[in-house]
Amino acid sequence: MTDGEVRDLYTRLLGAWNERDAGTFAALFGDDGAMIGFDGSQAAGPEIRDHLQAVFAGHPTAAYVARVREVRSLAPGVALLRAAAGMVPPGGHDLNPAVNTLQTMLATRTGGEWRIVLFQNTPAQFHGRPELTEQHLADLRPVVSAGQTVA
Repeated sequence: MTDGEVRDLYTRLLGAWNERDAGTFAALFGDDGAMIGFDGSQAAGPEIRDHLQAVFAGHPTAAYVARVREVRSLAPGVALLRAAAGMVPPGGHDLNPAVNTLQTMLATRTGGEWRIVLFQNTPAQFHGRPELTEQHLADLRPVVSAGQTVA
């Protein structure tokens, strides 16, 4: 496994979200892949595309930016990626702290291609610890300033 291949898969996932492209987003998952959204909504397999089409049709979505914290090989052809992420509202130039998140992606390599098995967004609200919220934002602001999606 190379970290770069797994990071690339994750970058393409967030890029598809930012482009509001439900088909491309869903195509990055394995046939039995699943996602758990920020609000706890879940979709698996072919439901992922339909779920996101409804989300994108319902309102303008914010754009993700992220900083990868870890890419770890769990077994041959199995990798875990953890990242801190935030969202910049449409037309905005800074992160919205209300939607800070920690993201986890589990991927497998089959037939020479990496596919997502599980992608999960966990709200990063850090209740009662405002210094952690500020640290999260401080870590992501350089990514926003550089015009990047993933660092």
